[in-house]
Amino acid sequence: MPSLSTLQDNFNDGVIGPVWGNSYGGVTETGGQARVPCGTGFAGYQTAYSWTMAGASFFVKIGTVPTAGAATECYCGVLVNSPTAGTRIGFTINAVAGLLRCKNDVGYFDSGVVEIAYNPATMAFLRLREDAGTVYWDTSPDGTTWTNRRSLATPAWVTTEIDTCALDMSAHRNAGTTDVATYDLFNTLANGAVHSGTAALTANSSLAATALVAVHASSDLSADSELAATPTLSARETVALSAQATLTADADSSQIPEVAALAAGDWDLVIEQGATFVQTYTVTDDPDFTWAGWTARAQIRSAPADSGDLLLDLTPFLTIIGASIRLAIPAAQTQTLTRNGVWDLEVVQGGTVVRLLNGKAIVSPEVTRA
Repeated sequence: MPSLSTLQDNFNDGVIGPVWGNSYGGVTETGGQARVPCGTGFAGYQTAYSWTMAGASFFVKIGTVPTAGAATECYCGVLVNSPTAGTRIGFTINAVAGLLRCKNDVGYFDSGVVEIAYNPATMAFLRLREDAGTVYWDTSPDGTTWTNRRSLATPAWVTTEIDTCALDMSAHRNAGTTDVATYDLFNTLANGAVHSGTAALTANSSLAATALVAVHASSDLSADSELAATPTLSARETVALSAQATLTADADSSQIPEVAALAAGDWDLVIEQGATFVQTYTVTDDPDFTWAGWTARAQIRSAPADSGDLLLDLTPFLTIIGASIRLAIPAAQTQTLTRNGVWDLEVVQGGTVVRLLNGKAIVSPEVTRA
């Protein structure tokens, strides 16, 4: 299940990421912040309805609160929406009255709402968390020291609506001049610039991944129009490798390549729903290396546990070609993906199993339909 604890964004790359696929109302990512217009329409940075609040915790920095001006209703806020319209929990900031509101709405109304005079300095960060049957609303000046503002027995829908909730950072006014609300540092205090580069595994072997995008011309794929990209893989060394080329598994004496003796690399799949997906993962530092004798397997599940729902078995779409493992998912299969999940890639030889990659599986919803 994609917990809201795992959603992170410092909004520094200037691009609205695919996790905010339901955003609306002309939002932008500018100057290292998520900018949400506050006009007489409605606007918000919003995820798909594929997240879970149960057992989750998230925080966000409020950069700018809209100015009320001539409006009698003017607010911004961050809310977790259930699939039922108007049933939601979170914060809003009433710019007219200058109040921070800790809300548990049913039908867009909370008779027990807690309202506090809003102080942009001491309440710069807002945090919502659910833990062992209780929801907590907290504030902080720096994202480190927190003050609890409200607690409440967890609404039933929080624990029953798994992988079906959406996070929404929004703004609205009923009159006056449009301005903006800004948000920053969602679930992270790392505010450095975003850089792209390459990384190698810290051993005698390394993994590289090459993402291939094929362009459709008529109904035929054209090899001449392939675009090549080199995503960044990260990995961390968990064992001290000797100078030998292989390690021996005591289970069945099958040899394990040095690259497989490292901890699995972190690699997220970003899959465009309804489009053909192709990526190739290659061992690059040894020209004589081969995965001969090994088989590859992979799955996308809603959670990394036996209880996680199987969203798509990737094994039929894996092909081993020398030192490379190619993943090619037909469009008819990506069409079936409707929510985010997690994945990993393993290679198997006899009784020996080695995990090579793991990470999130992020689905970008399709717009154009046949």
